[in-house]
Amino acid sequence: MAPSLAWSWQRFADLGVDGVYDLLALRAAVFVVEQACAYLDPDGLDRHSWHLLGRDGGGALRACLRVVDPGLKYAEPSMGRVVLDAALRGSGLADQLVAEGLRRAGAAWPGQANRISAQAHLQRFYARHGYQTVGDVYSEDDIPHIQMWRPAPCPT
Repeated sequence: MAPSLAWSWQRFADLGVDGVYDLLALRAAVFVVEQACAYLDPDGLDRHSWHLLGRDGGGALRACLRVVDPGLKYAEPSMGRVVLDAALRGSGLADQLVAEGLRRAGAAWPGQANRISAQAHLQRFYARHGYQTVGDVYSEDDIPHIQMWRPAPCPT
């Protein structure tokens, strides 16, 4: 059974100093240290994004992602910087994180598709959430990536 996280959805300016520190620390722990990838994480897009934060019962940030506003990275909103604390992987929380991010993005931008630049080894994971591969694998920060697109949900 997956541990439960309390989700919050905020614009960058509303995260506060501790929130920004926590998300940058978690992203650095995974993308820079664990994946041994030296890159500039603060890329200017965080300021133009919604941020989904998942905190445990003690208030520690254990999961996060951002959804970049449409027109900045791609024409569509773009989910990225999807991170789950290594200790929680395999618990089902990664699926909860992405599902919650898509739900919140759908509320922020109703009827819009979502486009991502996914690490290539995660194609099956994102396909479970409705993403389809677009184009060929390319290198981003020396890690194989693939562009993926999730069509807009059908109106009900």
